[in-house]
Amino acid sequence: MKFSLFAHIEQVAAGTPAEKHYEEFVALCKIAEAGGMRAIWTGEHHAMNFTISPNPFIAIADLARRTKNIRLGTGTIVAPFWHPVKLAGEAAFADLISGGRLELGIARGAYNYEYERLMPGMDAMEAGRRLREIVPAVQKLWADDCAHEGEFYQFPKSISAPRPQRPPPIWIAARDPDTHKFAISRGCNVQMTPLWQGDDEIDSLMQKFNAACAGHARPKAMLLQHAFVGANESENESAARALSRFYCHFAAWFKNERPVHNGEILPLNEKEMAAMTAYSPAAMRKNLNIGCANAVADRLRRYEDMGYDEYAYWADSGMTAAQKQESLSRFIDAAAKKF
Repeated sequence: MKFSLFAHIEQVAAGTPAEKHYEEFVALCKIAEAGGMRAIWTGEHHAMNFTISPNPFIAIADLARRTKNIRLGTGTIVAPFWHPVKLAGEAAFADLISGGRLELGIARGAYNYEYERLMPGMDAMEAGRRLREIVPAVQKLWADDCAHEGEFYQFPKSISAPRPQRPPPIWIAARDPDTHKFAISRGCNVQMTPLWQGDDEIDSLMQKFNAACAGHARPKAMLLQHAFVGANESENESAARALSRFYCHFAAWFKNERPVHNGEILPLNEKEMAAMTAYSPAAMRKNLNIGCANAVADRLRRYEDMGYDEYAYWADSGMTAAQKQESLSRFIDAAAKKF
Protein backbone atom coordinates (compact mmCIF):
# COMPACT_ATOMS: atom_id res chain seq x y z
CA MET A 1 0.00 0.00 0.00
CA LYS A 2 1.19 3.50 -0.90
CA PHE A 3 0.70 6.60 1.25
CA SER A 4 -0.14 10.19 0.47
CA LEU A 5 -1.01 13.46 2.20
CA PHE A 6 -4.41 15.14 1.85
CA ALA A 7 -4.55 18.74 3.11
CA HIS A 8 -6.23 22.06 2.47
CA ILE A 9 -5.10 25.49 3.60
CA GLU A 10 -7.02 25.18 6.84
CA GLN A 11 -7.76 28.26 8.93
CA VAL A 12 -7.42 27.08 12.52
CA ALA A 13 -7.39 30.48 14.25
CA ALA A 14 -9.56 33.23 12.80
CA GLY A 15 -7.62 36.39 12.11
CA THR A 16 -4.33 34.65 11.31
CA PRO A 17 -2.89 35.93 7.99
CA ALA A 18 -3.64 33.64 5.06
CA GLU A 19 0.04 33.56 4.12
CA LYS A 20 0.83 31.91 7.47
CA HIS A 21 -1.76 29.22 6.82
CA TYR A 22 -0.19 28.62 3.43
CA GLU A 23 3.29 28.36 4.95
CA GLU A 24 1.95 25.72 7.34
CA PHE A 25 0.40 23.82 4.42
CA VAL A 26 3.71 23.90 2.51
CA ALA A 27 5.58 22.64 5.60
CA LEU A 28 3.32 19.57 5.70
CA CYS A 29 3.91 18.99 2.00
CA LYS A 30 7.69 19.11 2.47
CA ILE A 31 7.44 16.55 5.29
CA ALA A 32 5.39 14.32 2.98
CA GLU A 33 7.99 14.43 0.22
CA ALA A 34 10.96 13.99 2.57
CA GLY A 35 9.19 10.97 4.07
CA GLY A 36 8.73 9.27 0.71
CA MET A 37 4.95 9.67 0.41
CA ARG A 38 3.65 9.03 -3.09
CA ALA A 39 1.45 12.11 -3.54
CA ILE A 40 0.04 15.33 -2.11
CA TRP A 41 -3.67 16.03 -2.59
CA THR A 42 -5.35 19.42 -2.16
CA GLY A 43 -8.89 20.34 -3.06
CA GLU A 44 -11.26 23.05 -4.21
CA HIS A 45 -13.52 25.13 -1.94
CA HIS A 46 -15.01 28.60 -2.20
CA ALA A 47 -16.12 31.43 0.11
CA MET A 48 -15.40 29.47 3.29
CA ASN A 49 -12.39 29.73 5.59
CA PHE A 50 -12.93 26.21 6.92
CA THR A 51 -10.79 24.73 4.15
CA ILE A 52 -9.29 27.38 1.87
CA SER A 53 -8.43 26.26 -1.66
CA PRO A 54 -10.20 28.19 -4.45
CA ASN A 55 -8.04 26.70 -7.22
CA PRO A 56 -5.82 23.71 -6.43
CA PHE A 57 -3.92 24.13 -9.68
CA ILE A 58 -2.36 27.31 -8.29
CA ALA A 59 -1.11 25.47 -5.20
CA ILE A 60 0.12 22.61 -7.38
CA ALA A 61 2.07 25.00 -9.62
CA ASP A 62 3.77 26.44 -6.54
CA LEU A 63 4.42 23.03 -5.00
CA ALA A 64 5.97 21.90 -8.28
CA ARG A 65 8.78 24.40 -7.60
CA ARG A 66 9.10 23.53 -3.93
CA THR A 67 9.22 19.73 -4.40
CA LYS A 68 11.07 17.37 -6.71
CA ASN A 69 9.47 13.97 -7.10
CA ILE A 70 6.21 13.65 -5.21
CA ARG A 71 3.03 13.41 -7.29
CA LEU A 72 0.68 16.41 -7.04
CA GLY A 73 -3.06 15.83 -7.08
CA THR A 74 -6.32 17.72 -6.96
CA GLY A 75 -8.32 16.27 -4.13
CA THR A 76 -10.74 17.21 -5.56
CA ILE A 77 -11.81 19.49 -8.41
CA VAL A 78 -15.54 20.20 -8.06
CA ALA A 79 -16.74 19.19 -11.52
CA PRO A 80 -19.83 21.40 -11.96
CA PHE A 81 -17.80 24.55 -11.30
CA TRP A 82 -15.74 23.94 -14.45
CA HIS A 83 -16.25 23.91 -18.22
CA PRO A 84 -14.65 20.85 -19.86
CA VAL A 85 -12.44 22.91 -22.20
CA LYS A 86 -11.19 25.05 -19.30
CA LEU A 87 -10.59 22.05 -17.03
CA ALA A 88 -8.75 20.07 -19.72
CA GLY A 89 -6.42 22.97 -20.52
CA GLU A 90 -5.70 24.05 -16.94
CA ALA A 91 -5.06 20.48 -15.82
CA ALA A 92 -2.73 19.87 -18.76
CA PHE A 93 -0.87 23.12 -18.04
CA ALA A 94 -0.45 22.15 -14.38
CA ASP A 95 0.88 18.81 -15.57
CA LEU A 96 3.36 20.59 -17.84
CA ILE A 97 4.53 22.92 -15.04
CA SER A 98 4.98 20.03 -12.63
CA GLY A 99 7.00 17.93 -15.05
CA GLY A 100 4.25 15.38 -15.57
CA ARG A 101 3.43 14.91 -11.88
CA LEU A 102 -0.27 15.87 -11.93
CA GLU A 103 -3.04 13.51 -10.85
CA LEU A 104 -6.57 14.81 -11.43
CA GLY A 105 -9.03 14.06 -8.63
CA ILE A 106 -12.58 15.10 -9.45
CA ALA A 107 -15.91 14.99 -7.61
CA ARG A 108 -19.45 16.32 -7.81
CA GLY A 109 -18.93 18.48 -4.69
CA ALA A 110 -20.53 18.30 -1.27
CA TYR A 111 -21.50 21.69 0.10
CA ASN A 112 -24.84 23.29 -0.82
CA TYR A 113 -23.27 26.49 0.56
CA GLU A 114 -20.93 26.46 -2.46
CA TYR A 115 -23.60 25.35 -4.94
CA GLU A 116 -25.76 28.33 -3.94
CA ARG A 117 -22.94 30.77 -4.67
CA LEU A 118 -21.43 29.34 -7.84
CA MET A 119 -24.32 27.38 -9.40
CA PRO A 120 -27.60 28.68 -7.92
CA GLY A 121 -30.41 26.15 -8.20
CA MET A 122 -28.13 23.16 -8.76
CA ASP A 123 -28.54 20.14 -6.48
CA ALA A 124 -26.38 17.09 -5.88
CA MET A 125 -28.20 15.02 -8.53
CA GLU A 126 -27.47 17.58 -11.23
CA ALA A 127 -23.89 17.92 -9.98
CA GLY A 128 -23.46 14.18 -10.44
CA ARG A 129 -24.78 14.34 -14.01
CA ARG A 130 -22.37 17.17 -14.75
CA LEU A 131 -19.49 15.06 -13.40
CA ARG A 132 -20.48 12.19 -15.72
CA GLU A 133 -20.50 14.56 -18.69
CA ILE A 134 -17.28 16.39 -17.91
CA VAL A 135 -14.95 13.42 -17.35
CA PRO A 136 -15.30 11.79 -20.80
CA ALA A 137 -15.22 15.24 -22.45
CA VAL A 138 -11.89 16.03 -20.77
CA GLN A 139 -10.48 12.64 -21.77
CA LYS A 140 -11.44 13.30 -25.41
CA LEU A 141 -10.06 16.85 -25.35
CA TRP A 142 -6.71 15.54 -24.14
CA ALA A 143 -6.61 13.03 -27.01
CA ASP A 144 -7.68 14.90 -30.15
CA ASP A 145 -10.07 17.42 -31.67
CA CYS A 146 -13.42 17.01 -30.00
CA ALA A 147 -16.84 18.60 -30.54
CA HIS A 148 -19.44 18.14 -27.81
CA GLU A 149 -23.23 18.39 -27.60
CA GLY A 150 -24.30 17.36 -24.12
CA GLU A 151 -26.97 18.06 -21.55
CA PHE A 152 -24.99 20.85 -19.90
CA TYR A 153 -22.07 21.68 -22.21
CA GLN A 154 -21.84 22.35 -25.92
CA PHE A 155 -18.79 23.43 -27.89
CA PRO A 156 -17.50 23.13 -31.46
CA LYS A 157 -14.39 21.20 -32.42
CA SER A 158 -11.76 21.96 -29.78
CA ILE A 159 -8.68 20.46 -28.17
CA SER A 160 -6.92 20.89 -24.86
CA ALA A 161 -4.33 23.64 -25.11
CA PRO A 162 -1.80 22.63 -24.04
CA ARG A 163 -2.12 18.87 -24.35
CA PRO A 164 -0.46 16.76 -21.66
CA GLN A 165 2.56 14.65 -22.63
CA ARG A 166 0.45 11.74 -21.44
CA PRO A 167 -3.02 11.93 -19.88
CA PRO A 168 -2.74 12.44 -16.12
CA PRO A 169 -4.37 9.70 -14.04
CA ILE A 170 -7.94 10.59 -13.09
CA TRP A 171 -9.35 9.74 -9.66
CA ILE A 172 -13.10 10.01 -9.08
CA ALA A 173 -14.51 10.41 -5.59
CA ALA A 174 -17.17 7.71 -5.25
CA ARG A 175 -19.58 6.57 -2.57
CA ASP A 176 -22.64 5.17 -4.35
CA PRO A 177 -22.47 2.10 -6.63
CA ASP A 178 -23.34 4.05 -9.79
CA THR A 179 -20.39 6.41 -9.35
CA HIS A 180 -18.07 3.45 -8.78
CA LYS A 181 -19.37 1.88 -12.00
CA PHE A 182 -18.99 5.12 -13.93
CA ALA A 183 -15.42 5.68 -12.73
CA ILE A 184 -14.28 2.18 -13.55
CA SER A 185 -16.01 2.18 -16.96
CA ARG A 186 -13.98 5.29 -17.85
CA GLY A 187 -10.69 3.74 -16.72
CA CYS A 188 -10.44 6.06 -13.71
CA ASN A 189 -9.06 5.33 -10.26
CA VAL A 190 -11.43 5.67 -7.30
CA GLN A 191 -11.08 7.73 -4.13
CA MET A 192 -13.24 6.62 -1.20
CA THR A 193 -13.76 8.36 2.11
CA PRO A 194 -15.81 7.09 5.03
CA LEU A 195 -15.65 10.59 6.59
CA TRP A 196 -16.44 10.08 10.31
CA GLN A 197 -17.61 6.48 9.86
CA GLY A 198 -15.59 3.40 10.77
CA ASP A 199 -14.49 0.03 9.47
CA ASP A 200 -17.97 -1.16 8.45
CA GLU A 201 -18.27 1.76 6.04
CA ILE A 202 -14.68 1.28 4.84
CA ASP A 203 -15.46 -2.36 4.06
CA SER A 204 -18.77 -1.42 2.40
CA LEU A 205 -17.03 1.06 0.11
CA MET A 206 -14.54 -1.59 -0.95
CA GLN A 207 -17.36 -4.04 -1.65
CA LYS A 208 -18.99 -1.47 -3.96
CA PHE A 209 -15.66 -0.92 -5.68
CA ASN A 210 -15.06 -4.65 -6.18
CA ALA A 211 -18.58 -5.17 -7.52
CA ALA A 212 -18.07 -2.36 -10.03
CA CYS A 213 -14.79 -3.89 -11.20
CA ALA A 214 -16.55 -7.00 -12.54
CA GLY A 215 -15.82 -7.22 -16.26
CA HIS A 216 -13.33 -4.35 -16.20
CA ALA A 217 -9.62 -3.88 -15.58
CA ARG A 218 -9.16 -3.06 -11.90
CA PRO A 219 -7.97 0.53 -11.31
CA LYS A 220 -6.43 1.85 -8.09
CA ALA A 221 -8.49 2.27 -4.92
CA MET A 222 -7.66 5.01 -2.43
CA LEU A 223 -8.89 5.34 1.14
CA LEU A 224 -9.00 8.93 2.39
CA GLN A 225 -9.25 9.11 6.18
CA HIS A 226 -8.35 11.33 9.10
CA ALA A 227 -5.40 9.94 11.03
CA PHE A 228 -3.33 11.03 14.00
CA VAL A 229 -0.28 9.38 15.52
CA GLY A 230 0.33 10.48 19.09
CA ALA A 231 3.36 10.01 21.29
CA ASN A 232 1.07 8.95 24.14
CA GLU A 233 -2.58 8.48 25.05
CA SER A 234 -2.94 12.04 26.25
CA GLU A 235 -2.05 13.32 22.78
CA ASN A 236 -4.42 10.81 21.17
CA GLU A 237 -7.31 11.92 23.38
CA SER A 238 -6.56 15.55 22.55
CA ALA A 239 -6.63 14.68 18.84
CA ALA A 240 -9.97 12.92 19.24
CA ARG A 241 -11.44 16.06 20.81
CA ALA A 242 -10.04 18.22 18.02
CA LEU A 243 -11.43 15.95 15.31
CA SER A 244 -14.77 15.85 17.11
CA ARG A 245 -14.91 19.66 16.83
CA PHE A 246 -13.81 19.45 13.19
CA TYR A 247 -16.61 17.07 12.24
CA CYS A 248 -19.25 18.93 14.22
CA HIS A 249 -18.42 22.06 12.23
CA PHE A 250 -18.07 20.06 9.00
CA ALA A 251 -21.63 18.87 9.56
CA ALA A 252 -22.79 22.42 10.24
CA TRP A 253 -21.28 23.62 6.94
CA PHE A 254 -22.85 20.64 5.17
CA LYS A 255 -26.34 21.36 6.57
CA ASN A 256 -25.96 25.01 5.47
CA GLU A 257 -28.25 26.35 8.21
CA ARG A 258 -25.98 28.43 10.48
CA PRO A 259 -25.04 32.07 9.89
CA VAL A 260 -21.72 32.73 8.13
CA HIS A 261 -19.86 36.03 8.59
CA ASN A 262 -16.63 36.89 6.77
CA GLY A 263 -16.25 33.27 5.70
CA GLU A 264 -16.59 31.97 9.28
CA ILE A 265 -19.51 29.84 10.41
CA LEU A 266 -21.09 30.71 13.76
CA PRO A 267 -19.16 28.41 16.13
CA LEU A 268 -21.04 25.64 17.86
CA ASN A 269 -21.08 25.73 21.64
CA GLU A 270 -20.20 22.77 23.87
CA LYS A 271 -23.85 21.80 24.39
CA GLU A 272 -24.53 21.75 20.64
CA MET A 273 -21.46 19.62 19.97
CA ALA A 274 -22.29 17.22 22.80
CA ALA A 275 -25.67 16.58 21.15
CA MET A 276 -23.92 15.50 17.94
CA THR A 277 -23.06 12.06 19.24
CA ALA A 278 -21.96 10.67 15.87
CA TYR A 279 -18.94 12.97 16.13
CA SER A 280 -18.14 12.53 19.82
CA PRO A 281 -14.50 12.09 20.86
CA ALA A 282 -15.29 8.46 21.69
CA ALA A 283 -16.68 7.94 18.17
CA MET A 284 -13.56 9.53 16.71
CA ARG A 285 -11.32 7.13 18.66
CA LYS A 286 -13.42 4.19 17.47
CA ASN A 287 -13.84 5.14 13.82
CA LEU A 288 -10.79 7.18 12.81
CA ASN A 289 -7.17 6.05 12.67
CA ILE A 290 -6.06 7.66 15.93
CA GLY A 291 -3.49 6.06 18.19
CA CYS A 292 0.15 5.40 18.86
CA ALA A 293 2.26 4.09 15.99
CA ASN A 294 1.64 0.35 16.41
CA ALA A 295 -2.13 0.76 16.65
CA VAL A 296 -2.22 2.97 13.57
CA ALA A 297 -0.04 0.50 11.63
CA ASP A 298 -2.36 -2.38 12.60
CA ARG A 299 -5.31 -0.49 11.14
CA LEU A 300 -3.38 0.26 7.96
CA ARG A 301 -2.71 -3.47 7.52
CA ARG A 302 -6.45 -4.16 7.78
CA TYR A 303 -7.13 -1.62 5.05
CA GLU A 304 -4.43 -3.11 2.87
CA ASP A 305 -5.95 -6.56 3.39
CA MET A 306 -9.33 -5.18 2.30
CA GLY A 307 -7.75 -4.23 -1.03
CA TYR A 308 -6.93 -0.53 -0.75
CA ASP A 309 -3.91 0.44 -2.85
CA GLU A 310 -3.34 3.86 -1.31
CA TYR A 311 -4.02 5.49 2.04
CA ALA A 312 -4.39 9.27 2.03
CA TYR A 313 -3.62 10.79 5.43
CA TRP A 314 -6.14 13.61 5.92
CA ALA A 315 -4.44 16.34 7.93
CA ASP A 316 -7.23 18.95 8.27
CA SER A 317 -8.26 18.78 11.91
CA GLY A 318 -8.31 22.13 13.69
CA MET A 319 -5.07 21.20 15.46
CA THR A 320 -2.02 23.44 15.59
CA ALA A 321 0.63 23.36 12.88
CA ALA A 322 3.08 21.76 15.32
CA GLN A 323 0.62 18.99 16.22
CA LYS A 324 -0.05 18.25 12.56
CA GLN A 325 3.65 18.17 11.66
CA GLU A 326 4.58 15.94 14.60
CA SER A 327 1.78 13.50 13.87
CA LEU A 328 2.58 13.32 10.16
CA SER A 329 6.26 12.70 10.91
CA ARG A 330 5.34 9.90 13.32
CA PHE A 331 2.96 8.43 10.77
CA ILE A 332 5.74 8.30 8.19
CA ASP A 333 8.49 7.08 10.54
CA ALA A 334 6.64 4.64 12.73
CA ALA A 335 3.62 3.52 10.74
CA ALA A 336 3.91 3.99 6.98
CA LYS A 337 7.54 2.83 6.80
CA LYS A 338 6.47 -0.58 8.12
CA PHE A 339 4.88 -1.30 4.74
